[in-house]
Amino acid sequence: MNSPQPGRPRDDRIDHAVPAAVRALLAEVGYGRFTVDQVAARAGVGKAAIYRRFGSKAEMVFASAVHDVDTGPVTDTGRLESDLRALICQVHDIMDTPAARVALPALIEALTADDTLRERLTDTFLASELADVREICERAHARGELADHVDVELAHLLITGPLIAALFVFHLPVGEQLLDEIAHSVYLTLTPTSCERLASPETR
Repeated sequence: MNSPQPGRPRDDRIDHAVPAAVRALLAEVGYGRFTVDQVAARAGVGKAAIYRRFGSKAEMVFASAVHDVDTGPVTDTGRLESDLRALICQVHDIMDTPAARVALPALIEALTADDTLRERLTDTFLASELADVREICERAHARGELADHVDVELAHLLITGPLIAALFVFHLPVGEQLLDEIAHSVYLTLTPTSCERLASPETR
């Protein structure tokens, strides 16, 4: 998951040592108590090198503890609902790591107070997440499963929102049944004809 941002030269120390240092410090002292200087010292890199890759501590933590700009290949199962299920499982696996469980609540708090940070994360990390959802929808459209217009941002909210609420607000267990239900709910929202069939007298 931790790959260099587009246009950035590859540096193994930044790509591997920095994320490892971030995750270790998150476990040891939490988000609020560690600094970029501590990460640089533990990773054996210069602070300037970190800032050439990441615009801020928050971006560094998001890339190291959640996912980088490159989220990796999107699973193609050949069916929209199972594609959604695979993506939801991937999102859950990302959010449910020890580092992400420490980092995400703090990052969400930081985002509410910092417009510039929110814009940066929207243009980078959020954009990569939306691209994954868009790819799934475009494949489904090519297969004839979806109409031309799909609200990708709504689909993304429906995928991530329940997981964030379950993991970080209500601290609920997230098992296979809940993942199935989230995937099915997103599928029904994106394919209104499915909802119409469910609501028709013939199917009651």
